Amino acid sequence: MWHGLIVAVMILLPFPFYWYLWNFPDRWMQICGKGVNPSHRMAQVSHLLKTLQIFALLSVATISRPPLICIALLAFGQYLNYRVYALLGEEGVYYGASFGKKLPWVEKFPFGYFRDPQYVGSILSLIGCSFWVPWQFISLWIAGYIFMILIERRENPNSRVSQIS
Repeated sequence: MWHGLIVAVMILLPFPFYWYLWNFPDRWMQICGKGVNPSHRMAQVSHLLKTLQIFALLSVATISRPPLICIALLAFGQYLNYRVYALLGEEGVYYGASFGKKLPWVEKFPFGYFRDPQYVGSILSLIGCSFWVPWQFISLWIAGYIFMILIERRENPNSRVSQIS
């Protein structure tokens, strides 16, 4: 029981962090301090949290040969994530606009085909992992992504810091 609870906490750990940064970007910039790119610092923290999530999932996984559909979902999901990162860069993925950066509008694939392509890619990747990982943990992680989709769709322009030149 304790192990499952710890895994659940590790899976959910990043989402309060993302919620905080989305709603209070000015405070995050103050925490980061002058001369520190808040998007880069967010990426560093996010990578650490993602590593903890992956280790948590691995601790409950059973590794065996998956069906082809799992491999296809995982591969396509990761491709979507790669494309989003390649097109938006670190500042686009890690809330740069909320930190006052002027970012270009992107319309290339997968944008325009999926409303939230990075989240779609992450969810497809998780579904692809469902052959190895108990569904309750996959569902919990997907619920975290759905939570963030809903949070980010209710964008409050007043929560963004003023434009940085």
